[in-house]
Amino acid sequence: ATPTAIVAAIGNATRSGFSSCGDALERLAAVTKAAFDKTGTLTEGKPEVAEVFAAEDSPKSREEVYRLAAAAESPSEHPLGRAIAESWRKTHPGEDLPAAKNFEMIPGRGIRTRIDERTVLVGSRAFMEGEGIRLSEDLLAAARNAAREGETISFVAAEGAALGFIALADRLREAAPAVIRKLDALHVDTLLLTGDRREAGEHAARTLGIKEVESECLPETKLARMAEASSRGERIAMVGDGINDAPALKRAYVGIALGGIGSDAAVEAADIVAVSDRIDEIPHLFRLSRRMMLVIKINLTIAMTVNFIAIVLAIGGWMGPVVGALVHNAGSVLVILHSASLLRWKEGAA
Repeated sequence: ATPTAIVAAIGNATRSGFSSCGDALERLAAVTKAAFDKTGTLTEGKPEVAEVFAAEDSPKSREEVYRLAAAAESPSEHPLGRAIAESWRKTHPGEDLPAAKNFEMIPGRGIRTRIDERTVLVGSRAFMEGEGIRLSEDLLAAARNAAREGETISFVAAEGAALGFIALADRLREAAPAVIRKLDALHVDTLLLTGDRREAGEHAARTLGIKEVESECLPETKLARMAEASSRGERIAMVGDGINDAPALKRAYVGIALGGIGSDAAVEAADIVAVSDRIDEIPHLFRLSRRMMLVIKINLTIAMTVNFIAIVLAIGGWMGPVVGALVHNAGSVLVILHSASLLRWKEGAA
């Protein structure tokens, strides 16, 4: 009654682009809230440089900010860091970047490296302030204006002085608003956990229809949020793709990672992996898990009902051993056929 339904549901999930196990699907059926990372999960994961702002407003200064940021981010595996380096190469074909030495990545905050014998920092406002970098009011005002448009800000500093920032724009996935609406219809609350500043996080949440958002999240912040939910008995699923999401994916009641663009750490930490990176199938996965649990309950009811009736008939002498064996096998066949209906079950099916 149970294993056949689980195997059929796993087959359905695989056809929909998910690699999962029965235990994860069982737990997913009880989830009441889904937390989403933003960059690469709800967005296309292909950010591009939208604006370069320099503290000393001149073409030469802006070019220097851009060059240092691109050189510093060249060894980075973070989507935003790769985007800065790749955008530079597209706009400056044939120009070599200086080597980044002693590269150090501080997860959720930024990077520190040596370029042209200067210590260069690229990262969030909190990172800069934690390193003792003073950000001018003009610089912060410009950053806030960019963030209100949903852009992500990476400040750039060298030798203890703020030089400017890089504003990156990453388009939301076309399917993302529909995913949030469908989860709402399934009575699954949604939460946005993003490392972006508050303005950018709230802009994305408003656009998608997500009512709850936590911005400027570090990896440990996301992990603490999952631990807090667990301590309260709240069953929450985490959907992410980056190395910063790995601890939260591991700690969540159910972790769902995007396998194609996601980091190896995120994939290894997750319970379910979206091999095709299609978030539009996530609501189907929720409905499939609930359908699987319903099928298991119906299977158990069928099996126990058939066996109970057969026992009563056998006690009364109305059924012999041969017929009893046939009835028992008939009950098993009914259960298997009912479980097999999960193989091609789709969202919206009866």
